[in-house]
Amino acid sequence: MKTVAVVLASPEHLALDQLDLTPPGDGDVVVDIEWSGISTGTERLLWSGRMPPFPGMGYPLVPGYESVGRIAEAGPLAGRKAGERVFVPGAKCFGDVRGLFGGAARRLVVPGARVTPVGESLGAEAVLLALTATAQHAINAEGARPPDLIIGHGVLGRLLARLTLLAGDPAPTVWETNPVRVEGAAGYQVIDPANDPRRDYHSIYDVSGDSAILDTLIGRLAPGGEVVLAGFYTEPLSFMFAPAFMREARIRVAAEWRPADLAAVRALAESGALSLDGLITHCLAAEEASAAYRTAFTDPSCLKMILDWRNCS
Repeated sequence: MKTVAVVLASPEHLALDQLDLTPPGDGDVVVDIEWSGISTGTERLLWSGRMPPFPGMGYPLVPGYESVGRIAEAGPLAGRKAGERVFVPGAKCFGDVRGLFGGAARRLVVPGARVTPVGESLGAEAVLLALTATAQHAINAEGARPPDLIIGHGVLGRLLARLTLLAGDPAPTVWETNPVRVEGAAGYQVIDPANDPRRDYHSIYDVSGDSAILDTLIGRLAPGGEVVLAGFYTEPLSFMFAPAFMREARIRVAAEWRPADLAAVRALAESGALSLDGLITHCLAAEEASAAYRTAFTDPSCLKMILDWRNCS
């Protein structure tokens, strides 16, 4: 069994290629992928060659952890059935080619326990479930305060704001320096940090990935406030001790989402309580993967790029 996949042979050298698939076992499903998302965080780092040491890291690799497709075959112990539309958070089924994270392919072999059924109504928007679960995990941690300031109005920042409002918490402020990304707020304010005089935020969620931002954020905290690091950072983070000491500041790292987070946001999205509208801004056929990745990483108007695999063979 073979598949067509996005293969990153080395930094900035990306193309579609035919790969052998690992034969499915009794507990596996074979999924024909319809759409896959391009992450402007981890996948950008893989593409640029700036990814810090990470389990499974190395080239060549198949990227992608935001895939949606339909089960073509299901093993007797897979716990799933053919015809189901499922979300696939990546795969490792390409032999000598690394799957990091392995979701950007026309067909995947995955353990049935790893896929999540999704409602037909979500369509391509189901690729957003991983990012939505990431936002949910950050907000829903034990003892977490809802954000009153979010740094960055990309997809993750918008999802954090939407989940905050959905929970009935006060509308957060969002900082965004790129004027192209200011639009699209609903029920909350997006401003340039230069125009924000506040220095009494209790909970600041940073999704910028800017390793040099901590001193700025600590300077905006109220006493006992918290900075939540919800982005992905390539460089060491540091901060001046005295301002943090004076505020008795807390710094929390938000980890990867868990299955319970995915289940929670899937239910919210399928019920219509949580809107995912306006987050996918670009879609290209899988055959145009090279152009799609460059656009996703270089065009600030591109919030989320997805690849359409339905006509790829």
